Parts: sequence; structure tokens; C-alpha cells
Amino acid sequence: MIARQWRLYLDTSVIGGCFDVEFSDDSRRVLDAICAGKARLLFTEVLEAELIDAPEPVRRLFADLPDDVRERIAFTPEIEALAREYVAGGVVPEAWLEDCRHVAAATVARADAIVSWNFRHIVKLDKIKGYNQVNLLNGYGMLTIISPKEVDFNE
Repeated sequence: MIARQWRLYLDTSVIGGCFDVEFSDDSRRVLDAICAGKARLLFTEVLEAELIDAPEPVRRLFADLPDDVRERIAFTPEIEALAREYVAGGVVPEAWLEDCRHVAAATVARADAIVSWNFRHIVKLDKIKGYNQVNLLNGYGMLTIISPKEVDFNE
């Protein structure tokens, strides 16, 4: 049986988490697995824009990832519309639209999961339920939303 390569949408918190004492082990484990070919890192221009203001080591880490392990998802009007549906549906306030854009991009790209350390607006039970309710109401499938700690490549 051929091992399946996961398609994981990583938000900026995972890249930055590599430089945070609390989150570095799991963030680096996920990125190491991606570099080893166990998964592809999906991202959009939303992540790229957020990295502009990130510390140099964070920007460099992302830039140094091999091109063949990264998949840039085009940010489309469909993604923007779905992100705005999350806000309209009361999942999060408009001030956190960027978080919704990450979730929408992962949904539209049919990622296997979005991986984030954002426990306030993404990886939180009521938010996960809200995102998936909006996804289903708009004809999309369920999205798995997890933290790097929950990513297990040994299944």
C-alpha cells in the first residue's frame, strides 16, 4: 500500500510556533514531516502577507522550505466569499476576518486539515462547529481543524 501524502493548510501561528518555547517541538515536528514528504504544506497569500511583519527567523524558515513541499493556493473570490459567510454566520467578528480567510482557503482547497495554534478563533470547539456549519450550509464538506500537537503521521 502506498503511503498517502496529507495536504495540510498551516496558518502563520505554526511557522512562528517553531520559535516559541511552548509550541516549538510540535511545530517543528510538523514542518520536519512536511520536509520529509509525509505531507504538503498548503498556504495562501494571507500567510505570506502575515509573514511580512514577522521576525526575520520566521520569514526565513518559511522561505527556506523546499518548493516541492509547498502548494500555494490562489486566493479567489470564492474563498473571500466563504470567509465573509463565517463572519455573517457569527462564527467570529469581522475584526478576525484574516483567520476566516485561512479557514476558507483550507476548506475550498479541500485540505485534509487546517493546522493552527490559534485557540481563540480557529482551534476552539464552538468555532470549529461554527465553521463547519457554515461550510455545510454553503455546499462544502467538513474541515478538520487541529493543533500541531494533534497531527500524527504514524497512523
